[in-house]
Amino acid sequence: MATIILDAGHGPNTPGKRSPDGRLLEFHFNSEVAELLRHYLLLEGVDVFCTHENGRDAPLAERTTLANRLDGDAFVSIHANACGNDWNEVQGIETYMYPQTSKQTALLAELIHRSMISVCERKDRGVKTANFAVLRETKMPAVLVECGFMTNREEAGLLLSRSYRVQCARAMCFGILSWLSHVKIT
Repeated sequence: MATIILDAGHGPNTPGKRSPDGRLLEFHFNSEVAELLRHYLLLEGVDVFCTHENGRDAPLAERTTLANRLDGDAFVSIHANACGNDWNEVQGIETYMYPQTSKQTALLAELIHRSMISVCERKDRGVKTANFAVLRETKMPAVLVECGFMTNREEAGLLLSRSYRVQCARAMCFGILSWLSHVKIT
């Protein structure tokens, strides 16, 4: 049986991770999408573990150590993006992977990203590489998904909505399941 490690990026008290008006805290979005995604994956017979805790800001090293100890088949970190601290027009979805990555990781990133763009109908900002700790320090295919910008009024409204959170979770679930069928993990 496949095992997916989910990470609701940041924590409930991480400074600066909010919309300019303070109505949207990134962790609230991240954790609800992670919980929805967990539910959908469990319905498909996938084992799921989470690295985050709702009551505290778990350090990155703690999250990656836990993920590695659990020895999952893939690691997915869920985020909402920002560009500066004020409202602006930057928008869209982007997916990250570590620069020196495996073909399995690149496929996971591509499948999740394509699914997100198709289902959520937001601007496609592409699959990119970054030296993020959760991508660099995990020992399994790992991606980080930015589901929209908290600093864009339209996307902040979407990120606050339950229906968009469900869309994001369903899209990620489809991408993960597609990846699992490609790499033949059972």
